[in-house]
Amino acid sequence: MISTKDIKVIAFDADDTLWDCQGHFERVMQRLYDELVPWTDRETSALELFATERKNMRLLGFGVKAFTLSILETAMRVSHNEMPASTISNLLQECYTLLEFPCTPLPEVEETLQWLKANTRYRLVVFTKGELLDQQHKLERSGLEKYFCYTEITSDKSDAEFRQLCTKLGVKPNEMLMVGNSLKSDIAPALAIGCPAVYIPFHVTWQLEHAEEIKHPQMVQIERFGQLKNVLVD
Repeated sequence: MISTKDIKVIAFDADDTLWDCQGHFERVMQRLYDELVPWTDRETSALELFATERKNMRLLGFGVKAFTLSILETAMRVSHNEMPASTISNLLQECYTLLEFPCTPLPEVEETLQWLKANTRYRLVVFTKGELLDQQHKLERSGLEKYFCYTEITSDKSDAEFRQLCTKLGVKPNEMLMVGNSLKSDIAPALAIGCPAVYIPFHVTWQLEHAEEIKHPQMVQIERFGQLKNVLVD
């Protein structure tokens, strides 16, 4: 078990940690694969979309806009520009739904945040990556905004962004605990600068977030959000 006696700040990832996000993206991806059946099989469509997203990452980053462009680009390329305009329009409308889906807190999230908020020892913050307005709106729709004293939305989560967050919050890395579902974006960079971390796996992971298993003395894995209370009993 990691030591949490020095923790002053708990930073939470948002998507797929506080609410389901990837599940909604998966729904749109499956719709794309359905529409591409006349031209190729579903497995090939998935590989083509992944290749498009990876290619576009450097210029478009993360978020609904980047995903939408990758969906439409893949649809047109794989269908050799034969996909009907009406189908392209339907895919675009499916992508628009990703800007408004309900951000219902995952099980045990809100009651755990209530418990943490009552413990004045900790400052609770959100540290997430993606598009500014989209992430802000999701936090508002979730109803969880009231539990956090600070929100940081960044285009990426590297060692540098984690260091900058610690500086902004006026804490040393060992005084900030990172909680998230992505080994690549939440856990590895936090551990790299000396932050302890709690990993909560989500049932589905975006391919670009896949990472090798991590074993580290300052990381603990839990299966349910509510188990965070046990981690913080030091």
